[in-house]
Amino acid sequence: MPNPKGNPKNLQPLSTDREQALTKTLTIRVDETTYQEVKSKDNPAEFCREAIREKLDREKKENF
Repeated sequence: MPNPKGNPKNLQPLSTDREQALTKTLTIRVDETTYQEVKSKDNPAEFCREAIREKLDREKKENF
């Protein structure tokens, strides 16, 4: 009888080509219009990551 949880030998850790692995999650609340605009993007998660990173970099540059 097969193991219902899968075969641990087949499990492999996720790999990434990023400098830092994406290990944390972030949840935000937005209005309906913003939600629809972001969801209409080809890759909404990457769009949000880039927007947040750009804003953080801009603020860091302004403070120095």
